Amino acid sequence: MLTKLIQEEIKNLSEETSLKLVEKIECEKITTNLISESIATTYVRQGEGGIPILLIHGFDSSLLEFRRLLPCLARQNETFALDLLGFGFTERRINLDINPVTIKTHLYYVWKTLIQKPVILVGASMGGATAIDFTLTYPQCVEKLVLIDSAGLANPPRAGKFMFPPLDYLLTEFLRNKNVRQSISKASYYDKKFANLDANICASLHLKCPNWNRGLISFTKSGGYGNFKEKLPEIEKNTLILWGKQDQILGTKDAEKFKQIIPNSKLIWIKNCGHVPHLEQPEITANQILKFTN
Repeated sequence: MLTKLIQEEIKNLSEETSLKLVEKIECEKITTNLISESIATTYVRQGEGGIPILLIHGFDSSLLEFRRLLPCLARQNETFALDLLGFGFTERRINLDINPVTIKTHLYYVWKTLIQKPVILVGASMGGATAIDFTLTYPQCVEKLVLIDSAGLANPPRAGKFMFPPLDYLLTEFLRNKNVRQSISKASYYDKKFANLDANICASLHLKCPNWNRGLISFTKSGGYGNFKEKLPEIEKNTLILWGKQDQILGTKDAEKFKQIIPNSKLIWIKNCGHVPHLEQPEITANQILKFTN
């Protein structure tokens, strides 16, 4: 699944965790009830024992988002990082729409193929909304839920109504722009030194996948993830909410709201940290998740 362009770009990576995670990427052809063809799905599996941990990345991202967190978790638990349908390096089929329903359906068949037992489901940012949706639909697959600076309490973005030619192409090309991505990267961190070249490469490698813009357009047209406020009280799983104290992407108000609405939940603030605790404070984040698994 890693094209020649991606393989060439990988040579510019400098951080050991990035290089090691890239080497571990596997691809599995997942059969679903969505289409007759299988979907080539990329993932990483590391570690043994314990309750399996499944990591779900954010919007327009990939499993490389967990390059620092996954090795920490894998010291004690078997840990998976997955590229969602329509994102990362997972195959984007032109005959399959990308929306919350197809994403969670594909995720279920990945779980059924690779794991087959309840997991600690960890979702970051948009991946938190995916994890909430999956937990509500397939509770038998989830042992506990972890939300990291999670989406899921905002109304759907209105950008979908503008996703027609040529505006759809222009909007995705805007997201492809290096300066735009660097700006987003800087906003994600409390300590701006983390927004370095290695981070930018990791955040943009998947843009070179076939049909990257088509997948993003399809997802945006669907309206994406909306507000789960009315559904959150139905979550019966113990839930850990981890939130960067200096989150400039989603702010901090939703952290307390999640804590108030989800019945069996606990909120822990990660200090000196922005929107991505799993990248900025991976050891602290991993320790909190591992404590929660016991």
